[in-house]
Amino acid sequence: MSDFPAAVGESQARLVAVFRAAAQRMHGLGLANPALTVEAVAFGPWEDRWLGVMVTPWFMNLALLPRDPGRTPPLEVGAKRRYAFPAGEFEFIGASDPAVGDFEMCSLFSPMDEFADQATARLVATLAREALFDAANAEPTGPPATGDAAPRPLAELEARAAAPMSKRDFLRGRLRGGDGGPAAPQDAAAKLPDEPRG
Repeated sequence: MSDFPAAVGESQARLVAVFRAAAQRMHGLGLANPALTVEAVAFGPWEDRWLGVMVTPWFMNLALLPRDPGRTPPLEVGAKRRYAFPAGEFEFIGASDPAVGDFEMCSLFSPMDEFADQATARLVATLAREALFDAANAEPTGPPATGDAAPRPLAELEARAAAPMSKRDFLRGRLRGGDGGPAAPQDAAAKLPDEPRG
């Protein structure tokens, strides 16, 4: 029987504990959305790492943790590394914490003011992870489309998250840090000096 659920559960639990402690230190500072809590969403294996989404009251980030720390080359804190997914290449930033070890993050949202509740944040986190593995979300490489063609809508996100956009636009604006996009992970962390570095 596979030990996958137990292994990813342990990694998630450590990451959640670290950011819950950070959330307590941030309480009352006006930087967090009080309707949200810390949650690890949709973690599962990807290559030699665990890939999922960390939701906190002040940011939502893709997170990568090593499945076998002894065999996964660490990324220096603050250093950047690009990974290729079916939807394109995305940049992650190195982070570290004594309780978790080395991990990497890619910013999706910061701050989290636009989320009305935890269910909406969880839905968007789940859809964001799924969208990484849909090649239809990759940036077009040929000439611009003409006529009435439009990117496929991210229907569930549009219906529930009050932020209408196509899957491709979601990935460009949120994961790629386009104009007006979210702060990078280290920017969010900088708001709280003693939270995990990254």
